[in-house]
Amino acid sequence: MSQTADAMELREEEIARHMPMAQSLLEGFDHAPRIGKGASAASEERSAGLGTRRRFRSTTPGLTTRRTTPTGAVQLLATIESSDGGDVLVSPQQATVMQALRRAIALALTVAENFADVSGLGDLKRANLEGALPAARKTEFTELLAAEALVTLHVFGNATAYLLSAHLPEVTVEVGEVEEVLTDNGQTALHGALWELDQDIAAHATDDARLVATVSAFAEALMEKAALRAQTAPRLAAFEAASWRVEADDFTVSGFSPASKAKSTTLTMTFKKPNEVVGNHIAKYQAMKLSKMLMAYDFDRRLNPFAELGGFIFTFMGDGKPGTGKTTLIQMMAGLINEYCHNAGYPFRYQNLSTDNIDSYQGKSGQNAKTFINNIIDPSVIGFGTIDDIDQLAGKRGDRQSSAGQLEITAVLMESFAGANTVVRGNCTFGMFSNYPENVDDALRQRAGARFLVDGPQTREDYVDILYLLMGKNHDIPLGDHNVFEAQEIKRAVAASFESHSRPHEKGLLQVFQAVRERIGELDTINKLGTYLKGIQEADDRFTGRAIKNITDAVKVRAMDFELPDEWMEEPDLFLFKDYETKKGMIAEMRVPITVEMLVQEINRYADSEFRYADKSDEVAIENAVREMGRMEEAKKRYLGGPV
Repeated sequence: MSQTADAMELREEEIARHMPMAQSLLEGFDHAPRIGKGASAASEERSAGLGTRRRFRSTTPGLTTRRTTPTGAVQLLATIESSDGGDVLVSPQQATVMQALRRAIALALTVAENFADVSGLGDLKRANLEGALPAARKTEFTELLAAEALVTLHVFGNATAYLLSAHLPEVTVEVGEVEEVLTDNGQTALHGALWELDQDIAAHATDDARLVATVSAFAEALMEKAALRAQTAPRLAAFEAASWRVEADDFTVSGFSPASKAKSTTLTMTFKKPNEVVGNHIAKYQAMKLSKMLMAYDFDRRLNPFAELGGFIFTFMGDGKPGTGKTTLIQMMAGLINEYCHNAGYPFRYQNLSTDNIDSYQGKSGQNAKTFINNIIDPSVIGFGTIDDIDQLAGKRGDRQSSAGQLEITAVLMESFAGANTVVRGNCTFGMFSNYPENVDDALRQRAGARFLVDGPQTREDYVDILYLLMGKNHDIPLGDHNVFEAQEIKRAVAASFESHSRPHEKGLLQVFQAVRERIGELDTINKLGTYLKGIQEADDRFTGRAIKNITDAVKVRAMDFELPDEWMEEPDLFLFKDYETKKGMIAEMRVPITVEMLVQEINRYADSEFRYADKSDEVAIENAVREMGRMEEAKKRYLGGPV
């Protein structure tokens, strides 16, 4: 992969300067734990005469005498060597862990040095050594040293987890929370972390597989602890605003976000073919188009021509009644992208954010959501992220029933989907799905750039098709006078669906539409269309500037109202493997002009969804109020001894 444009390069000569220090730390140093409990604490619970640490192998051939580790001494290389029960030779897995740790320590020291330069800590260190540190800057110096410690710890954990990610075994190890997190300075922080890692390896790594799993689990836990500490620590802006890239490892340090390998996830879902999605014509058509749009992403430029030309869908919301086909739509879209990526040899990553990610621990739910976002937006993969039943997952602000964890997720999704730092490269898309979209926070819902009404089968032909599909082959019931799946012919069905939005569907919006047309005539100019939009806003004050942006984005999608040919997906040389400018030109030639009819239809489609949500929300509130009044009336009768 090419270097990320906004990342500073960490040159190998810079990293090499820190290799001797990294090697020295692995070979041995003394550390007196301040927070963590050492092996001596565990020894009280063991039988007399049993050692608390595994024996260490001598480096002298033929010498098999045991030697114990002096109190407070940390010898990671020896601890790793002893993790296989005493084999004379170092195993490939042990060597991999040693190399990864040495490289990760050197990377952490290099980034910390860069941080010291850009934050001014380097100058303060020199002044302190010379005894010339002004008293007025001692607090700043202490805070910057603590920031350096957190940067060092996070980069060390991040790099270790990243370098070992391709070597993870099937087994997992639970190491618990990292305790020895010291923030005096970067070197002391490393001493504490390596001391605790040494303890964990000695306690959990009984073979090579568990060794790799233990080190990886520790690295993940260390990253998490450092990131949580960083949320309230000062002087970290210089680190969070910058990013560094190591070309040799394809590794990027970007604030406190974990890096990830460009690898696909293993999908176990049952994929659906487009003809197995009955009804939902517009939603199905747009999902099929979007699946192919993603494949136009250029890994060298890290940009998609559709994102540059307009018409790329970064976020969308699918809503409909239970059982109308939202899960089937996800299975279809994931299956199409998976198939296209397999043909092209691209890494594909799918992930769903579920209610399992809501955590009672403060800050953990938001961190889970951020990890989900980062995994999908990784510019080295094609990503598809889904948030099913988002009304249960993301809390509605002001709703007393929303938990702190749900509100954390809402905040992360809002910032990630349309925040100041959101960058749409065109390599991924996020789909939010709900049976009750009226329960989704208004601001979060409006961050869905496109709306898919998942209304299931509608016509008689749809119901015949879905019955035929679900019955399968194990019966002798005749089909009768019907052409199977003819009604699902996508272009004809979509054209009819779009045409139906020339007038609003929702009663409240239809009244606005008719009133505006009676006053100003046909909506055939920008001025008249703007007047219609203002009329909608007067009827629903949630119809803001973001709604207008979503509508114009949807119109640009309509300007790309074509599917990339199937042959381009099946034979990547025809399109996918061409250079960025060539792909951009091929797409531009296929664009169609934007018409008044398109704009009116998209205004009505979007506004219909908002009125639908508002009507449902109001109706639910009214029903609940009526039900509660009825209960109180019945309770009053019983209390007064009246008839039951």
